[in-house]
Amino acid sequence: MLGLEFDVLPADIDETYLNGEPAPAHAERLAREKALAVAKDQPDSLVIGSDTVVVLDREVLGKPRDREHAIEMLMKLEGRAHRVETGVAVARNGALLSGVESVKVYFRPFDRRLAELYVNTGEPMDKAGAYGIQGHGSALVERIDGDYYAVMGLPVAQLLSLINAHGFQYTFTGLEPVDVP
Repeated sequence: MLGLEFDVLPADIDETYLNGEPAPAHAERLAREKALAVAKDQPDSLVIGSDTVVVLDREVLGKPRDREHAIEMLMKLEGRAHRVETGVAVARNGALLSGVESVKVYFRPFDRRLAELYVNTGEPMDKAGAYGIQGHGSALVERIDGDYYAVMGLPVAQLLSLINAHGFQYTFTGLEPVDVP
């Protein structure tokens, strides 16, 4: 969407929650660990790590285990508000900067049949909270308070600020080096 060229390099990290770790801290820690894991082999590159978690009443809803688990998660979210916490980190030449974006998402009321139909699309199976706002899951969302792109999994405004802090400016045609104060 931004017109930037990039390579996707998976980071092999342990995504286990630490005991007592708040959801925003978890998302930011995983984003940082992902960026660092890839950056060790790409030191001169801007390396971006990101992680998203969905939180309902202090319960973290990860990716569904199976079809029934996805339906169960969606029915917990139905007609209610929840939080999406997205951590983002940018690493380059040993420097690591990060942040977390919190968004409140409100689901509209729906019945189990609609949840089943949505799960049948296959879209929810690799998504935290069993939905993707950028796809068919948008039909479940009533409104959001915050950064839409953070719900998608990458808070663009925060990402561009972190890139800028690393000495690069987004120019609509790419990234250009700038003097950092």
